[in-house]
Amino acid sequence: MNIDRRRVAIMVGAGYIPGINAVVAGAALAAGKLGCEVVGIRDGFDGILHPEKYPNGGLIQIDPQVLNMDPNTSSILGQSARIDPFNVRTINELEMVEEVDKSDELLEKFKAENIDTVISIVGGRGLSILYQLHKKGLNAVCVPRSIENDIASTSVSFGFNTALTFTIEMLDRARLAAKAAQKIAVVEVQGEETGWIALQAGIAVAADAVLIPEVPVDLKDVATHLKNNMTGKKSWGLVVVAQGAKLINQSKKEEKVSSLKASLSPLATGDSNSEYVIQKSGQAAQAVAEGLQLRVAEETFPMVIGPWVRGGAPTAVDRQLGMAYGAGAVWALNAGKNGVMVAFVPPEIKFVPLAEAINKVRTVPADSLFVKIAQSLGIFLGREL
Repeated sequence: MNIDRRRVAIMVGAGYIPGINAVVAGAALAAGKLGCEVVGIRDGFDGILHPEKYPNGGLIQIDPQVLNMDPNTSSILGQSARIDPFNVRTINELEMVEEVDKSDELLEKFKAENIDTVISIVGGRGLSILYQLHKKGLNAVCVPRSIENDIASTSVSFGFNTALTFTIEMLDRARLAAKAAQKIAVVEVQGEETGWIALQAGIAVAADAVLIPEVPVDLKDVATHLKNNMTGKKSWGLVVVAQGAKLINQSKKEEKVSSLKASLSPLATGDSNSEYVIQKSGQAAQAVAEGLQLRVAEETFPMVIGPWVRGGAPTAVDRQLGMAYGAGAVWALNAGKNGVMVAFVPPEIKFVPLAEAINKVRTVPADSLFVKIAQSLGIFLGREL
């Protein structure tokens, strides 16, 4: 199926990742070569569902000659906090917030705008939403983006290399600080469900230990490993912990009641009456640092890199990958493929049905080459494997 003279829209899912403009540029250039019109939707699906919010309308005409588009700047299309048209928050006649299914309205507006296909740059949740829209008739091709590299069916998600590079740079700084202060640095990095960033960055900086969600962590074993390492001339340590690392064999004394749990208890005291903000960032580093300090009898200091990796400029790798992913989405359309995700499976670009890419998480397998490399370098992974 040739896509000449078709009108193709590009949208970006929720959450900021550096270099999105590279994907937009790749798609626009490839589509322009085929003679089709390209428009961008502002802020997820908001631009087409609520065009009245924008002085110049919710759609942006994208000129195929976009090589001058700066990949270091924010996405020209913006991002919406939520992109789920099946659950759109609205105010009803009782002035109460409720969630309404506007998927049919969205599809009708696509038809009214003569939009044939949507190229969506989305993460795991966004893939599921686009799959549901595809089942209702939307022609969709998705580009996987994730700083945690947790999207199934692709080896490298767009944004991962940038996040990994920044994490390594910050870990280098933490290592130097720990060495100078002769303390143990416990650095939390992104990774709620997968440990790719923690593992690969930890290898790059030769950390003493790397704690990832895939391997339950026994702090007693981690402490023993640190003690064995901190002998002779080495009086400092570096522990990299993914945000979703799971601690086991914790004593009751170490288990703390969260502010949220306290606020729900009728016997709550202290800060339970204060305003509560659910904040996951930093909890893993704090728990590991405190647990290790009790066991090693050496001063530890927790640090959090966390969401800072979402800022800054994209790496050269992600700039190239973004252009390739954008062009790949157009190749899929030109080949007559629909309801697929563009997947980078080195050295090729492939097209995976969305049904195979959703509801799965790309975790670190126990026999991963990176696990073997870490073990060969003497990096402890939370317990004996």
